[in-house]
Amino acid sequence: MCGRYASSRSPEDLAEEFEVVDSRLEHAGDRVLPPDFNVAPTKEVYAVLERPVEEAPVRQLRTLRWGLVPSWAKDPGIGSRMINARMETVAEKPAFRRAFAARRCLLPADGYYEWYPTEQLGTSGKPLKQPFYIHPADGGVMAMAGLYEIWKDPTRDEDDPERFRWTCTVLTTDAPDDLGRIHDRMPLLVPRERRDAWLSPETGKDDLAGLLVPAQQTGLVAYPVSTAVGNVRNNGPELVEPLPPEGQAGGPVDAGDRDDAQGTLL
Repeated sequence: MCGRYASSRSPEDLAEEFEVVDSRLEHAGDRVLPPDFNVAPTKEVYAVLERPVEEAPVRQLRTLRWGLVPSWAKDPGIGSRMINARMETVAEKPAFRRAFAARRCLLPADGYYEWYPTEQLGTSGKPLKQPFYIHPADGGVMAMAGLYEIWKDPTRDEDDPERFRWTCTVLTTDAPDDLGRIHDRMPLLVPRERRDAWLSPETGKDDLAGLLVPAQQTGLVAYPVSTAVGNVRNNGPELVEPLPPEGQAGGPVDAGDRDDAQGTLL
């Protein structure tokens, strides 16, 4: 699964990277977000999507809440359990299939975190887990495949700007062997050449299956980071700093396997 990630790019940088022509961040319900190095479920996140404006689809930058609430849901609390959608079943699951057909988005990220169980036992007798930060080696932006939904709150008035809740989920896929040693799932990344087709609401059902092909996940690096990331109250660039060898709790890559101090895996 993907349960934590980092997102520190400015709206201006994201608009340039994803060719956004209509930033909605100054409109009701959307706002500029501060850099976040510990994005967790239920937080607001940036999303790139296409919506019709005067009948033509326009690429927008918006803020959505992480944790998809299906349009038919009676309780929006269901969103906390809908942070990920499996690529293999997204077209069939009732919670995701409508959004997959017509409401796809990209969720920009600097990188994401996964936890690896070590051989050390905690006070509970269970293995301690070491967080790893996984990101593009070239410092580029990850484009995670996402879906979004618009849920209408029946308890609010028609003219209440908070009546419509925009939410999203991250699609996941099998992790390649090297990353799979940390966790067997990872976000489905959308390469630049597939972004237009993924975002377009005009992409037909027959073409969608062809988009659910994981890109060759090369150029990613992973290294252990502080366990402070496990507490959502902690935030700051220090969370993505690699641990020195003496501070590592252990993990799938030891000093002899790493290419450098940052533990390059791919």
